[in-house]
Amino acid sequence: MSFRPMLQQRAVAPIAATLLAGGITLYPRRTAFAEEPQDAKKPIYDDFPTEIPAAPKPVLRSAPTPVSAPLSSSSSPTPTDILTAQVRQARLFLYQNSLAVETCFNNFLSRALHIENAFTNTVASLAPSPESGERLLPGGVYVVVAAMAGSIVARNRGVLLRTASPLALGTVAAWTLLPVTMRNVSDLVWEYEKRVPAIADTHLQVRGQAEHLWYTGVAHSGMARAMMEEKIGDARKKLEEVVSKGH
Repeated sequence: MSFRPMLQQRAVAPIAATLLAGGITLYPRRTAFAEEPQDAKKPIYDDFPTEIPAAPKPVLRSAPTPVSAPLSSSSSPTPTDILTAQVRQARLFLYQNSLAVETCFNNFLSRALHIENAFTNTVASLAPSPESGERLLPGGVYVVVAAMAGSIVARNRGVLLRTASPLALGTVAAWTLLPVTMRNVSDLVWEYEKRVPAIADTHLQVRGQAEHLWYTGVAHSGMARAMMEEKIGDARKKLEEVVSKGH
C-alpha cells in the first residue's frame, strides 16, 4: 500500500517542473499598463501661437515657350487619314464640276429665253397697228398668190427670170396691199444692215439708183402719155375735119 503513493508522487514531479519552466519563459519582463502613461498624453486644447504667419505671396511665372518636338514616326498619316483626304478631294472635285455644269445650263437657258423674247417682240413689232386698218390674213394670201403667178408666168424662161419674177411681183403686191407691214419690215432690215457698214452703203446706193430709175420712169411715162394724148388729139381733130368736109 505504501508503494503506490510513491509512484504517484514521482509522476507529478515532471509535470510540475514543466509548468514552472513555461511560466518563467512567458513571464513579461516589462509591466503592461491598460492606459498610456500620464506624461505621454497631450492636452485637449493647445495654446494658439501669438504670431500668425503671413500668407505667402503668389509667384508669377511666365508661360513656358512651347518647344516643337521633333516629328516621330507616330505622327505620320495613317491609311485612314490618307483615305479621308482623298475622299474629301473627290467630293470637292465633284462639287466644283457639278456647280460649273449647273451654271452653264442656267446661262444657256437664260440666253435661250432672251432670244425667244427678242424674237417674239420683233414679230409683234412687225404687225400693223389696229389704227391703220391693215389686216395680215387677206393681204398675205394675196401676196402669196401674186408671187405664184409670177412663177407661173416665167416658168419657161431662164433661171434668173424665173427667180426674179416671183420676188418682184410678190414685193410689189406686198407694198401695195400691206404698206405698213412692209415699212416695219424694211425698218427692221435696215437696223440689222447698219451693223455692217459695207452692206448699209451698198443698200443706200442700190436704193438711190432704184429711186432714180423710178422717178425717171415716171417722168418718161408722163412725157410719153402727154405726147400720146397730144397725138391722139391731133388725130381726132383731123378726123373731125375729114368728117365735117364729107358732110
